[in-house]
Amino acid sequence: MKYYDCDVLVVGGGGAALRAATAARESDPGCKVFVVTKGKLGTTGTTANSCSDRMAFHATLPHTEPGGEDAWKYHADDIYRIGGRVSDYDLAAILAQNSYAAFEYLEALGVPFIKKDGKAHQFVTDGSKYARACYTGPKTAIHIEEALVRRTRQLGINVIENSMIISLQVENGQITGAFGVNEDEDMMFFNTPAVVLGTGGGGEIFSQHVYPPGATGDGYALALNAGASLVNMEFIQIGIASVKTRLNCSGSFMRAVPRFINEDGEEFLSRYFPEGTSLLDVYNIVFEKGASWPVSCEHPSSLIDIAVFKEIMKGKRVYLDFSQNPREFSFEMLNEANRDRYASELNQPISDEQRNSGPLARLREINPDSIQWLKDNGIDLEKDEMIEIAPSAQHFQGGVKIRKQGDTEIKGLFAAGECAGGQHGANRPGGNALLDCQVFGKIAGEAAVCHARSVKMGKGAAKAVPAKDFVFEHIAGQDKDSRKDRISAVELKSEIQDIMGRYVSIVRTKEGLAKAWQSLEQLGKYHVNRDGLNIIEFYECLNLLPVAKATVKACLQRPESRGPHLYFESEDDPNPVAGNPDYEKYFVIRCQDGEITVQAREPVRPQEDRRKEI
Repeated sequence: MKYYDCDVLVVGGGGAALRAATAARESDPGCKVFVVTKGKLGTTGTTANSCSDRMAFHATLPHTEPGGEDAWKYHADDIYRIGGRVSDYDLAAILAQNSYAAFEYLEALGVPFIKKDGKAHQFVTDGSKYARACYTGPKTAIHIEEALVRRTRQLGINVIENSMIISLQVENGQITGAFGVNEDEDMMFFNTPAVVLGTGGGGEIFSQHVYPPGATGDGYALALNAGASLVNMEFIQIGIASVKTRLNCSGSFMRAVPRFINEDGEEFLSRYFPEGTSLLDVYNIVFEKGASWPVSCEHPSSLIDIAVFKEIMKGKRVYLDFSQNPREFSFEMLNEANRDRYASELNQPISDEQRNSGPLARLREINPDSIQWLKDNGIDLEKDEMIEIAPSAQHFQGGVKIRKQGDTEIKGLFAAGECAGGQHGANRPGGNALLDCQVFGKIAGEAAVCHARSVKMGKGAAKAVPAKDFVFEHIAGQDKDSRKDRISAVELKSEIQDIMGRYVSIVRTKEGLAKAWQSLEQLGKYHVNRDGLNIIEFYECLNLLPVAKATVKACLQRPESRGPHLYFESEDDPNPVAGNPDYEKYFVIRCQDGEITVQAREPVRPQEDRRKEI
């Protein structure tokens, strides 16, 4: 076993993890910081691999409307309101108040935010009242990751690549270390009083997702197994994305108003809209889908997500076709507000005749970069190639329950970014995910250093409590488990993805969720074989089961619709169950004696006078 002494251990390699690591070192240059990432620095994690038509970083800047010293309050109110009032308002306020400083930090690191008249250009996203979304283009997240990687290297932070933390050591409610394993199957122990989880989400519990490989919810599993709480796990943002490239088909892709067709060439959307809905209304809702991606029960564009899901459940493949207009469509069919929104995004203006010629011409007018990006990634819209789509997991709104310092109920354990929960609620404004990584990454990193200073670290050789026998058995290729019921890790992953895709995606029902839970419980009774997987892949597969179970358990507690949690009485019901004010609460998930438990809690509310303004 390899031993390491460190003051702060950061787990993960994306935007939240690297911001935590840089903040820790910047706050105390003498602090010994280690980053453990499952791949190569700068190549793994969601931040390093995210892309959309205009990837947004949400921030209230000095020039952001409505202006004034209290402008951040409108941002905080939007976070809380859009989140369905099931987040902690104090965490939303922290995000909003610190957004300008986070933007300034990234800009100072060289992130090339688009400027207009010398100021960062901002646009409106997903239910926000004011334009706050800053961007560099389709690669905003990637540019942020690149800047943080440069800073990490400048600061001389210790980075251990191709390695995975597999368990946390907790003694008397306090972090005392962490076990890991590298690609060569060497066991590692980190003697540390402070751990920051920046491991991202758990998208791989679904087969259809926009995450990079390795998004297996490791932080959720680590926290659960250590005795920490998860919150809001039922709220997973799911939206229409390219099956081939995993590109979110949001923003300008929808505002170009393409055809939605199945493999038989049928335009099917109108079949899933209420009887009597005109094509004019359908096409306006398609346009508005650009600003309401991913699915949310509060917006009529959820009908589009439901339609796509149900077509796929019928065994049909579904496509976006930009080669010709939807039937009977003309640009003038869009209402005035939508046409004004379109006009505000013109990049390469064309004639009215060209604009009416088809969705490809419209996409080229408002976002030509997206056409080139798709071409570079194997889909040539100019050759009439279509984009195969499916509802795809994009962001976990919940996660490890944090407090104002990114801390948890376990002393020395912190979380930031998508791994953390409580700050977003059911939904979030587009661009707040990148913001969250930077704000709470910084806060958690600094708080971890403060905690490490307060704890007297032992000198000399690290002391490790013996890990569970199965750790060593799997690494050694041994198998001493006597259970007859066995399953390979690959089969386990496939089974989980099938269950979650069928019952826990766009359409959720009491019966379906109960089936999902029973199936996951049964999977937990099997002994899992490695069957040739490398050790990191094996532990990733093991982590998927507790993440899936925590998700389903949370879903079962919410017999209403809220945000991306669309709850139906039955699969045949055309409309989800309405939201219920009695469920303006969140559900805290814990693992006690191997059993997942749930507790309902009231969120931290805004002050009464603030609530009236929301």
